[in-house]
Amino acid sequence: MNVLVVAPHMDDEVLGCGGSIARHVEAGDNVQVCVVCNRSYGHTYDSVSIAAEKQSAEKARLILGYHGLQFLDLPDEKLYAHLQEAITAIEQVVANTQPNIVYTAFGGDLHQDHRTVAHAVSIVLRAGAAPSVKRALAFEVPSGTDQALPGDGQPFTPSVFIDIGAQLERKIAAMEVYTREMREFPHPRSLEMLTAKARTRGAQVALGAAEAFVLLKEIV
Repeated sequence: MNVLVVAPHMDDEVLGCGGSIARHVEAGDNVQVCVVCNRSYGHTYDSVSIAAEKQSAEKARLILGYHGLQFLDLPDEKLYAHLQEAITAIEQVVANTQPNIVYTAFGGDLHQDHRTVAHAVSIVLRAGAAPSVKRALAFEVPSGTDQALPGDGQPFTPSVFIDIGAQLERKIAAMEVYTREMREFPHPRSLEMLTAKARTRGAQVALGAAEAFVLLKEIV
């Protein structure tokens, strides 16, 4: 199968579905990752830091073993003002990759860029617009999806759980290369809490570790 991950930022592909990516690779699927936004640090742009983050993304790609990594370089923190550009760019990526499965951000996330990516992808995958796509899943991002304020959007209530017991160590190793994005325990993006999240999601369905998703679309 062809699998496309539409990630708002570098590191979201690992946080949201790194274990599932590794599992798809092990199954022989062709996995492509599209990162929509570049990075701002302290609300300012630094080309050197962005280049270093892209190197981290490439290192994570090698650890997870997936095939292609593409950067759209749309504005970080201001993607809401560039919705049409995001839609057009993602449409082109979908046309080029012809994915059967799409993973992307959840629409109720705290982060404005994550919400905009979810909106853009939902438009790209509207009825008849992306006929190759048979399944679309929304992932959660620790410190984003789990911190949305009450009334600020729909809660993340997963309906799909993917067993990543055999891939959890690779997910954690891939996240470790994002040194700028890692945090110390008990932050949600600490190694301990990422592991705990996977164990908790696994326990919900009697697995050792899992990633959880909201099913957006499925054609059977």
